[in-house]
Amino acid sequence: MKLLLAEDEVELNQALAAVLKHNNYSVDCVYDGEEALDYLEMSEYDGVILDIMMPKKNGLEVLRTIRAKKNRVPVLLLTAKSEIDDKVAGLDAGADDYLAKPFVMKELLARIRAITRRQSSLTDNILTFENISLDRSVFEMSVGEEKIRLANKDFQMMEMLMANPGQVISTDRFMEKIWGYDSDTEINVVWVYISNLRKKLASLGAGAEIKAVRNQGYSLIKTEKGSKE
Repeated sequence: MKLLLAEDEVELNQALAAVLKHNNYSVDCVYDGEEALDYLEMSEYDGVILDIMMPKKNGLEVLRTIRAKKNRVPVLLLTAKSEIDDKVAGLDAGADDYLAKPFVMKELLARIRAITRRQSSLTDNILTFENISLDRSVFEMSVGEEKIRLANKDFQMMEMLMANPGQVISTDRFMEKIWGYDSDTEINVVWVYISNLRKKLASLGAGAEIKAVRNQGYSLIKTEKGSKE
């Protein structure tokens, strides 16, 4: 899943981003409200962590702006304020949840899971296709009793494929969703991760494979008889 983190305290921003990435989220980091709006215009996110007290535009202004544009991305507000009136103002502006500083990281992660789960059309944390299961709570891909725990980027890429079986996902879409639209990572890294996932699927005896569609992207399909990929 891809998150936007808008927090003007540089050290806190960096610390939160490190924890989120360790927990298999992709994160774009911004430091003021105008930059947050720019990123929300340019990219799609599964969730937004939005500090209220930011320069240029505060978090409530950002929230009201995106809600006015019918952007329903889940938003978790962060603020040093803990008074009831501030919580009510944030929720009335369209926030999905509210967390006052200081907070425990476990609670932040739990609240992120909660707001993104409510947004998802999935009823649980298990994605399935053919004989493959992907457990989003523990980042494991399994076939029967055989299991493999996937690292950050492997997991996010497999999650995209399994959430959209049979659909072609472009290389640019993988890059934008997982690495961020302003990333300077070489685009051929997508092929490297696809190759790695193919090996993992083969080792599990999966009934599905990742097919390359020339000049378009990749899709997860039922294993074709005689396929050598």
